[in-house]
Amino acid sequence: MTALYWGIFFLALAIAWVVTPLVKRLALKWKVVSYPNARRVHTSAMPQMGGLAIFIGVTVAFIYIMLHPNLPYWHEAIGIFLGSTIVLITGMIDDKYQISPRKKLLGQLLAATVVVVSGLSIDMVNLPFNGRWDLSWLGIPFTILWIVGVTNAINLIDGLDGLAAGVSAIATATMLIMAILMGNVVVILYACALLGATLGFLYFNFHPAKIFMGDTGALFLGFMLASLSVLGFKHVTFFSFIIPIVMLGVPIWDTLFAIVRRKLNNQPISMADKGHLHHRLLQMGFTHRQTVLIIYGISMVFGLNAIIFSVSTLWVALTMLVVLLLGIQFSSEMLGLLSHHRPLLSLLHLEHLARQPHVTATATAHGQGSGQKK
Repeated sequence: MTALYWGIFFLALAIAWVVTPLVKRLALKWKVVSYPNARRVHTSAMPQMGGLAIFIGVTVAFIYIMLHPNLPYWHEAIGIFLGSTIVLITGMIDDKYQISPRKKLLGQLLAATVVVVSGLSIDMVNLPFNGRWDLSWLGIPFTILWIVGVTNAINLIDGLDGLAAGVSAIATATMLIMAILMGNVVVILYACALLGATLGFLYFNFHPAKIFMGDTGALFLGFMLASLSVLGFKHVTFFSFIIPIVMLGVPIWDTLFAIVRRKLNNQPISMADKGHLHHRLLQMGFTHRQTVLIIYGISMVFGLNAIIFSVSTLWVALTMLVVLLLGIQFSSEMLGLLSHHRPLLSLLHLEHLARQPHVTATATAHGQGSGQKK
């Protein structure tokens, strides 16, 4: 089986690497291009829709995997594939025509519903100290909410060259390691395909990018990560349920703080701003490449925590969770992700330690190439 895993990985990587330049030409021909504006970091027009190359890489690998039909959870795997196709088409339409958030959400809900109809949902949660929570019908809306939420979280961090692709690759690698530890063959195969295709595309997407993934790629990657995490944790304990949240820590953390920040500032949740993690790091004077690498590092820390979390005892896991949450809150207030609201720093009388962001010419100059829209 090891040879099959490596074969899937390299097949998806090679296909995405070969197809990406062709997708770039197609995007230019169809005029699917991201133009600079006040909300975006890049300063020149750039072809997007690059996520199509990731999808093609995963699809070719999926067809190859289909040659081994005796693997478990095939019905759910096909549901994930069909749902990902729907969300990919939604992203392509948005990249081309800039559809309304409501229509985009409709496409995501349809894709998530296909996954649930295929039989994939979280059925029950084993609580600490021998408790059990049977979700029953609540598992359906809970699963749909999880898939749509993570899909949008990845979309929100798609703000710098290689950022969303790299963070997704790290999350996928984490999921792959955990699937190997759990012996979940279907997740291993899908994760190998997704990781390979994402890295094949990342070669062209890292700073300075030659093409953006667009909503085509961001929605697809988010959807795949969310769906595979459900497949990998279909029957979960309370703390193993936390694992996919930790594994996807950067996009979830950034999204939650964006919602809180906009609420505290009396702004609509859907209103775009420049208060995301990558914006704050750029405003502090870090270059484009440095900002992306810093966030890669943070993603790796979350991934490592998720893996350690999965093999820890209950009390160790509980302690790690508390420390992690305090660390997230402290870091967020230090970076100004909640704007000027710093309750933890105020409580500790450490407000003077908070970094005051400042826009520099370097930060702006190094921001060419991203299709940030959020």
